Formats: sequence, structure tokens, C-alpha cells
Amino acid sequence: MAAEESVDGPYYLEKVLIPEDSEDEYTYDEVSVDDELSITEGEEDLETAVKAARDQTECTTQSVSSAKHPVPKIPEVVDDFLRNYLVKMGMKRTLDCFQTEWFEMIHKGLIKTDQMDFVPDAYTHNQLLDNELNNIQRERDSYKQAAFEAGETIVKLQRERDFHRMQHKRVVQEKNRLIEDIKKLKKHYASYEPALRQLNEKYQTAVRQKMLVSLERDRAFSQVQNPDSLRTPHSSPGTRTALKAANPPPQEREKPQKGAHPPCDNIASYDAIKDPNKNTKHPKDSEFPASTRVNPYLPQIKAFSSVNTKSANFSLSKSFKAHTMAVSFLALHPRKMIVASSSDDQLWRLWGIPEGEMIMTGEGHTDWLSSCSFHPSGGYLATTGGDATVKIWDFAQGRCMLSLEGHIHATWGCSFHSCGDFVASCSMDNTAKVWDLNSERCRCTLRGHVDSVNSISFLPFSNILLTCSADKTLSLWDARAGLCAQTFYGHKHSCNHATFNATGDTIASCDSFGVVKLWDVRNVSAMVSIDAGPHPSNQVAFSPNGRMLAVASNDGSVKTVEVASLHMSSLIAHDDAVQSVIFDHKGEYILSAGSDGAIHIWS
Repeated sequence: MAAEESVDGPYYLEKVLIPEDSEDEYTYDEVSVDDELSITEGEEDLETAVKAARDQTECTTQSVSSAKHPVPKIPEVVDDFLRNYLVKMGMKRTLDCFQTEWFEMIHKGLIKTDQMDFVPDAYTHNQLLDNELNNIQRERDSYKQAAFEAGETIVKLQRERDFHRMQHKRVVQEKNRLIEDIKKLKKHYASYEPALRQLNEKYQTAVRQKMLVSLERDRAFSQVQNPDSLRTPHSSPGTRTALKAANPPPQEREKPQKGAHPPCDNIASYDAIKDPNKNTKHPKDSEFPASTRVNPYLPQIKAFSSVNTKSANFSLSKSFKAHTMAVSFLALHPRKMIVASSSDDQLWRLWGIPEGEMIMTGEGHTDWLSSCSFHPSGGYLATTGGDATVKIWDFAQGRCMLSLEGHIHATWGCSFHSCGDFVASCSMDNTAKVWDLNSERCRCTLRGHVDSVNSISFLPFSNILLTCSADKTLSLWDARAGLCAQTFYGHKHSCNHATFNATGDTIASCDSFGVVKLWDVRNVSAMVSIDAGPHPSNQVAFSPNGRMLAVASNDGSVKTVEVASLHMSSLIAHDDAVQSVIFDHKGEYILSAGSDGAIHIWS
């Protein structure tokens, strides 16, 4: 009410008289003025009038609501019924004709509207039923469509259910078959244990009997040659002299740590005495050169020592895929920039450095390759592998010229003597062997390690051999006599690799927990221990000037250590464990290879 007042302004009730001669012929009833709405003079203002009108409206509303008279339903007339029907049926021309004729007749007065009847309820009811029937039919069609789609979905789900049920049955059958196979394998495996135990006992008995027979044979042989030379039931003076020379006094030797195996000197000397290959001469046997020879490369090494090499100067300059499987070892040609690689794919290859082009490839091993080594002349290559053989390859002929067999387990490493007539190998059978290439036979077997011998190398221009083993020790051997001269104790885990520096006075070794140790050869003691772990270190290499170490780590990096400051840094590029690392002749390049089958060149 207030809104209307604000828009249209105030309004007032006026008395309007309707004359009797009105043109619309409608009879109006006079509405009497309600006394209650009368306002006394002097009180006439807008607010009073609005309040009175509002009260009157509320009273009228209450009276109407209290009456509650039902609103009657007005039936539909015939003309509206016909129009609606024609519109519904879409008969527009008929509708036009009907309306034209209808209005003409009304205008002429031929049809009296006051006598017009209403449409019977039956027709209206039929029309409603017809509408309802159409709606129900439409709903029925939609339900049919939904039912059809639901049926197709059910069929599809049933097919999927049957497919998964078959798959489940097949998986269950396979699982049951695998369970049965596992039970059979467990039973089969259980049957092996007593057989292995029995075979081991027989082997130990045979070894003891062989040892006794060998001792009896040696004693008898000594008695026949010199009946007065046998002083004790177990050793001759010559044997005692050899043992004394090989074993310094206890105060001069490093005390073995707790848990390490006993010194291998006595065992090795016994093996040297009873080894038939050593005591038996062959007409084609080579002679070991004198051990007093001087390394001719020492002046060149001293020249390299003036070059300042830092680990931070190296960066990746070349990378190429060398093998389809892991590369196990790299070896550098004695004089040329050529590197040899051995791999688990049973192949060895030669590569030109630093371009990385392949020069030659060789195939002949029946199992994975573990290492390779160049002949001092550079014309031959020795390889070792899982087939327990050592093969010598001739580059000129492009074939294997010699296969050395004698190890009973996989061979891990090999190294040529600087004279070129001998090659040494180490094996998982806990032994190392020295082979004569001229007589093509084993000259001596080095026994003393109590676990796998993992690496072997000759000190350049000498008859000294260096071995490291999974029994956590390193040993120095005299290759001529097959005797263990010194044993280094200090590693707490399996030793994976060991090597000399160029001058031969320092040894570097690494173990399966990443610990790298430097050893003083003269004092037979550890100088420095470097923790490059916790991942295993697979190989260690000295730079030509001896100032830097490169370590191949199982974490996919090459760790470089400056020997003077022990500063360590990492060269990262491999996608898997690094198995081998070497320097070139001048120390300008580092070459690394790993389980990703790639060779990286760092400069």
C-alpha cells in the first residue's frame, strides 16, 4: 500500500453516481457507505484513511474465508469444445470455415448464445481419457526402449561375467599347478641335501688321503735321492729353508685380525712341493726372467708426475653403446689408444679411443666374460669367463689360438707377465694359476685363499703376483716358486679388486662395502682407508702419475680420489652399476663401463 502511494500519490474515495440511462444496459446496485469507515471532520488525513481501508480489507477477507463456498466448475461450451478439438487435430482449414460461419450466424442473429448448451461430460471425459491414453502409450514406448537397452546391457555383462569366470578358473588351475610344482621342487631340493653332505664328506676324505699320499710320495722321493736329508717326519731342510724365506719372523709381520683365515704360506709351499707340474720339466717350458730388471717406463712416469691432475677437470666427452649386455672389464693396449671390452654377451671387442669406433670383435666363450688383458706386444688378448677357461686370441689371425683349461669354476681375472711368456689367472675355485704359453700348460697353482680369488695382476717387469680374495685378504706371490710371500689383512668385507701403482710401491684395493685402502708394499701395512660406500666398489685404478684413484662404484658413478688430499668427487652418467674403470697412457682420459652396456670417456 505504501509502495502504491509512493508511485501514484495519495488517492481519495469519491461518490460516483451511475445514471439510469446507461448505454451498456447493465443495472448497477448502489453501494451504501459503511458507517464504520466514516471519518469525523477534523480527523481527515491520509494515514487515518489508509488505516481504515486496511481494517476494512482484513474484515472482508476474514468473512470470505469463513464462508468457504466451493468454486463451481464451469462446463465447456460447444463452440470452445469444437475449436479445441480442431486445433488439437490440426484441422486449420476446417477451423477457419467453422469460425467464419459461426461468427456470421451470430452476427445475423441466427444463433442464440443464451440457449447454447454445454458439451456433455461424457465427451469431455473421453477427451481426458484419450489424452491420458496417449501419455501412457508414450511412457510405454519409453519403458520398452529402456527395457531393450537394459536387456542388451545384461547380455553384455553376462558375457563379461562368463569371460572373467573362465579367466578365474584358468588362473586357479595355473596356481594349483604352480603350487604342485613348488612342492615337487621342495621335495626334490630336500633330497639333495643328504647327497651333497655325503659328497662333501667323500671329497674331504679324498683330499685328506691325497695329501697323505702326496706327503708319503715326497718323503719316499727324498729318501731315494738323499737318504740322509730327511730330518723330521714332516719336512726336509730344503723345505724349512723355503718356508723360512717365505715367512719373516713374527715380529716383522702384521698380526692377523680376528676371524681372518690363517696365513697361506705353509699351505702354498706344500702345494709347490707336491705340484707335479712344477717338479716335472717340459721341453717347451719358458724361463722366468731375472727379478732384478728395471721398469723402462719409470722416466716417463716421472715426467707424468709433474702434471697436475685434479678430479674436477674431468667431464663426459664421449659415450657409446658397446654391448647389448653388461660390460664386465676394460683393458688398455700397451702402446696404442685402443681399449678392449669384455661382456656378459660372451663377446669381446676392440675400440678406438677417443672416437669410439669398433675395430674387432671376437666370439668363442660358451658363457659370460669376466675380464680381458693385452699381451705386452699388443698382438694378443687373454679373456676369462664363466666357462672356467682362459682363452688367448690372435689379432692377426682373428681367432682363438689357445684355450687353457684347469680351473673347476668360473675364472675372474687374468694378467700377462711383462715378458709375454706367462699369463696368470684367478678363479672362483679359490686358486690362481700361472700358465706357460710356450708349453701350453699350468706351471704352478697358487693355493692359500679360502674363498674366491677375485683379481690377479703382475707387478710390471717382475715375477711378483698380486691377488685379492673374498676371504678379505690380499696376497703377494712369487710366480717362479708358487709361494705366498706376504698377506695383507685389513678389509672387513670381500675384496673385489687390487692393483699396483706405476712404481710398484703402493697397492690400492676395494671391497664389497665400498671401502678403498692404500697399502705400503715395503711395510706390509695399510696407509689410508677411504669410505666410498655404502655401495660396493667393483674396480680401482691408479692414474699414470699415481696421484689419482678412479673407483668403479655400484651406485652408477665413477668416484675419483686425489691421493694427496683424499678429496673425493663423483662422475655420474651411467644408468646402472659401473663395473670397470681405467686411465689412458697419459692420464688425460678416464674410461668407464658398466652394466648398462655403455662405455663413457671422460676427459
